Amino acid sequence: MKEETTHFGYEDVAVGEKAGRVRGVFDSVASKYDVMNDLMSMGIHRLWKKQAIEMSGVREGQEILDLAGGTGDLSLQFAKIVGPQGRVVLSDINQSMLHKGRERLINEGILGNVEYVQINAEQLPFADNRFDCITISFGLRNVTDKDQALRSIYKALKPGGRLLVLEFSKPQDQRLKSAYDFYSFNILPFIGKVVANDEDSYRYLAESIRMHPDQNTLREMMDEAGFDRTEYFNMTGGIVALHRGFKK
Repeated sequence: MKEETTHFGYEDVAVGEKAGRVRGVFDSVASKYDVMNDLMSMGIHRLWKKQAIEMSGVREGQEILDLAGGTGDLSLQFAKIVGPQGRVVLSDINQSMLHKGRERLINEGILGNVEYVQINAEQLPFADNRFDCITISFGLRNVTDKDQALRSIYKALKPGGRLLVLEFSKPQDQRLKSAYDFYSFNILPFIGKVVANDEDSYRYLAESIRMHPDQNTLREMMDEAGFDRTEYFNMTGGIVALHRGFKK
């Protein structure tokens, strides 16, 4: 019987192989991840994340799961919002990225209300109905089984809790799309080569974005996973979209 495959960028790989390939990418880029984010987006990623935090509805005393949290941009702000009575779980499938996030938050003086967990979004090891809010920022496109991850997230949310997915998406204007494609496949790998000494990982980044579901498809996937009142908000002309849905 032929082994089931999935995409790793534009390459077809065995389903069981993708997580390891993704892990290798982020092991390679972890040390330069924050610098590259600023360079790649000209700092605009900070505004995208700020809007996600503002739309999360997170309040003091709540419990938050930051999936694929990487170096902790969202967790840092959530920890300040929820305060000492709240809890933030910063998680990532990649140990190198999680280590960077933990190191950063400790250096920022965030000590008492954050825990760090290495997990796969498809198989969340938490009790049902635990979290007030779950976020996944620029990580869903790297998940092998996105439908399974959305179902797992739904179970871990409290009734009335919300999921926010911040992810690269599909530009809405053809001229913007053409310029974005040129940048992604010509400029971005070059920056990765010069700054991070890793052209291939940043070429994978560009390819993985193109393979990710568009705005409406991802919204439909959230609906199918059980989410209510799903909606999305385009940012920077649709280069990035913020999806939000609630547990019934």
